[in-house]
Amino acid sequence: MSASVPKFAHPQIGRRAALQAGGIGLLGLGMNHLQALQAADVTTYRGNKTAKSVIYIFLSGGLGQHDSFDMKPEAPDNIRGEFQPIATKTPGLEICEHLPKLAQRSHLWSICRSLTHPTNDHSAGHMIMLTGKSMLPPGFDPNGPKRTDWPSIASVARAVTKPRNNLPPAAILPERLIHTTRRVIPGQFAGQLGSHRDPWVIDAAGYDSACYGAYPEFAFDHQERPKVFNADRKFQIPDLTLPAELSFDRFGKRMDLLQSIEHQRQDLDRAAGTESFDRSRQGAISLLTDPKVKQILDVKNERPETLDRYGRNSFGWSLLMARNLVEAGVNLVQVNLGNNETWDTHGEAFPHLKDKLFPPTDKCLSALLDDLHDRGMLDDTLIVMAGEFGRTPKVTHLPQHYKLPGRDHWGAVQTVFFAGGGTQGGHVIGASDKIGAYPAADPQKPENMAATIYTALGLPDTAAWYDDLNRPTHIFDANPIAGLF
Repeated sequence: MSASVPKFAHPQIGRRAALQAGGIGLLGLGMNHLQALQAADVTTYRGNKTAKSVIYIFLSGGLGQHDSFDMKPEAPDNIRGEFQPIATKTPGLEICEHLPKLAQRSHLWSICRSLTHPTNDHSAGHMIMLTGKSMLPPGFDPNGPKRTDWPSIASVARAVTKPRNNLPPAAILPERLIHTTRRVIPGQFAGQLGSHRDPWVIDAAGYDSACYGAYPEFAFDHQERPKVFNADRKFQIPDLTLPAELSFDRFGKRMDLLQSIEHQRQDLDRAAGTESFDRSRQGAISLLTDPKVKQILDVKNERPETLDRYGRNSFGWSLLMARNLVEAGVNLVQVNLGNNETWDTHGEAFPHLKDKLFPPTDKCLSALLDDLHDRGMLDDTLIVMAGEFGRTPKVTHLPQHYKLPGRDHWGAVQTVFFAGGGTQGGHVIGASDKIGAYPAADPQKPENMAATIYTALGLPDTAAWYDDLNRPTHIFDANPIAGLF
């Protein structure tokens, strides 16, 4: 192995880890906050580049390229669908008529119309697009995460980028991706990196198996079943304050006990690098007691005009929270715009895209672009928007489930949206064929997308992470998408 490869050491699990877990328990923290409070016990990259931020917007279910950013108006009716293209601010670039705000801001963003991977399966597609690896991991199980899974892009960012302002380097919001059957979708977590590298999951959205879209304003059900979802579903900020039963006096006593444990552990395990435990403990205290952290997450208390610009719904609140987090110092924020495969438009596709999905997405993403640009943050913040795959070229109909037609799964090509982070606006990378079925020019893979993200984070192309047996895995599996930067 070349000496130029930075070594991101992977800690062994043993007595030290157990003591850390016990310390968290003594602090009175819930397990749902444990991931946020584990310090990055890893040698992080501190190269000459300034670390930048990434907001990875994930459209679980898969956005149809024909109906959004890669329209085929000259194709037959059963290919082009019901929507019409409109001109953008960029000459020659057209997108869907139901994305007018983004069309006005095309000078700030670019698209890649030729990203391809080999699967049409939801779970496999999530694994591929959330980890940036086209090949599935050994023993892949679509029914849930496994320790042998590839680490997600967010987990790699958690492991190898430097924490800033005492905040975790990577976060997922507003919820984990969970299927309507209540199985957790694989690909979101650290896998081979170890669960202590899982991103900070900011759980602001209680699970609802049949509530799709930007609730409460744009909540819907794919099959238009009456009263199957909770229209009053709440978007709640997670409580990072001290538990009600834990007064500051008792908190101080617990800290005294932790200090005693710390001294004992230093005597027994001095060689293990105990500073990491102190960082973990201090990080826990900071998140519990710093009012600024709660202010970052409590987006509903933003100014009314800001809430109106983003939209008073789960999509708007999520991107507003992402803006606050990257501004505060979180390096990568994955924003799931819709759980339960919200964008899986097998049926009722055109009314749902027109009335339920595109309006809040167009609004909140445009507001995010404006805010980052106006605050001087867009050049340092890369925005990526993708799903697990695209949709079929032909419009299909499953009358046993849906009244109206839609499109099925299609991994062979999808359009990926990019903005900021040093990328050029107003560009189109690659092309699909005349019916939007396969790449026709400049095909790109998920590995290229992941490399683009890692480059925006300031990582060198020699960066690697190490497993428990000290075996290196290089982070870059391909070059960044050419033409974006």
